[in-house]
Amino acid sequence: MHRAEEKYGRKPVNPGNPVLDWPSLDDFWKVPAMFPTRSILVCVSILALASCGERAQLPLEAGFGSDPQLPEPTQTLLPTVNIAPARGWENGQMPQPADGLAVAPFASDLDHPRWIYVLPNGDVLVAESNAPANPPSGGIVGAIERNVMTRAGARTPSADRITLLRDADGDGVVELRTAFLEGLHSPFGMALVEGTLYVANTDAVVAFPYETGQTQITAAGETLTALPAGEVNRHWTKNLIASPDGEHLYVAIGSNSNVAEAGLEIEEGRAAIWQIDRATGEHRIFGSGLRNPVGMDWEPVSGELWTAVNERDELGSDLVPDYMTSVEAGDFFGWPWSYYGDRVDTRVEPARPDMVARAIRPDYALGAHTASLGLSFAQDSGLGPDWESGAYIGQHGSWNRNPHSGYKVIYIPFENGDPAGDPVDVLAGFLDEDGNALGRPVGVTFDQTGALLVADDVGNIIWRVTRDE
Repeated sequence: MHRAEEKYGRKPVNPGNPVLDWPSLDDFWKVPAMFPTRSILVCVSILALASCGERAQLPLEAGFGSDPQLPEPTQTLLPTVNIAPARGWENGQMPQPADGLAVAPFASDLDHPRWIYVLPNGDVLVAESNAPANPPSGGIVGAIERNVMTRAGARTPSADRITLLRDADGDGVVELRTAFLEGLHSPFGMALVEGTLYVANTDAVVAFPYETGQTQITAAGETLTALPAGEVNRHWTKNLIASPDGEHLYVAIGSNSNVAEAGLEIEEGRAAIWQIDRATGEHRIFGSGLRNPVGMDWEPVSGELWTAVNERDELGSDLVPDYMTSVEAGDFFGWPWSYYGDRVDTRVEPARPDMVARAIRPDYALGAHTASLGLSFAQDSGLGPDWESGAYIGQHGSWNRNPHSGYKVIYIPFENGDPAGDPVDVLAGFLDEDGNALGRPVGVTFDQTGALLVADDVGNIIWRVTRDE
């Protein structure tokens, strides 16, 4: 078993970080509606200035790898807001595959497809899902928030559905498409163990009976374990995987804030990976201090659990890199008190040097604000020898960076269970030349033929990447 701190050591705490005293973006959105109507012009102007005033000083590549550059935080009046408006694909447009690869739509006209799970018989399950309803922000600021979220393609009602896609002959053409499960609650992760399909709704892990080949489940699900949710439920996605022996489920649960600015009380059980006993539903915190872990997979050589994590915002365009890392029982990764090991976040009060001292440095940085969500290791990949030993990452794309980052699927080669090289683009071209989002990658996984499936929640498409023969 390797440990990140043993491989890379600890960096000293940097006491010179400036006190960052701007209001968080979350606080900004929640300002009461006490402005006169004419102030909407002021608000719009401020947002426009915020989106273009602060820019990255480092190339994006500096925020990748086992030793990313971590500059001083950048202080601004308001956080950088740089939205890539959601446009969608038109007239046969498609993302750009790497040399030697080909891409084609596997399923279109979906409703915000977020996550993909492949059943043992080859059927593909797609979670069509979006955020649950949260209390709306009032007044002019609330209206601006809704407009921004709409531009990003993030305000559509949740379909609350899992759709089944069947490509029986593996030729990339779906012969059967059915509503497999309906009436869910912002579903995301899925796992099949011994005839039971587990679905991670935003507020609970629910178990359903499953028989091989069935195309619809109508039975009522049984709650195995309640999950943190609440009236305000940020980072609502709850990913789910099973242990190789099937005894446990692992659930990734994001924080309810950026850096606990609303207090730690609403963070109970969050910013963590839970280990759930499948037989009893009882759980324990497996790994913590993970601001927003989403993608999870078992590294095939070491057998370790890895996760992709979205780090904190509002420290400038160059901070903080998202990352992927191995997680062992009891590991703590710093949130909210520190990032990348013991880099102290001075916004968090009261300070907790004892927690900072425990913080583990992640294994591999994935770039600042890339919103790296999907994570799948190459297993039985049919993409060729250059693509068969590493991790595939779906990068949803930034809002808090100027210029944009993410909006692609990347591959990180591995050797002997560890990252061993620079990222390589698998699918790019999700942004057009005007900065519009044609699509946004989320979940990534492999079908039974070895093709890579990519969920695109703005394009409403599942892309299928194959070897270009």
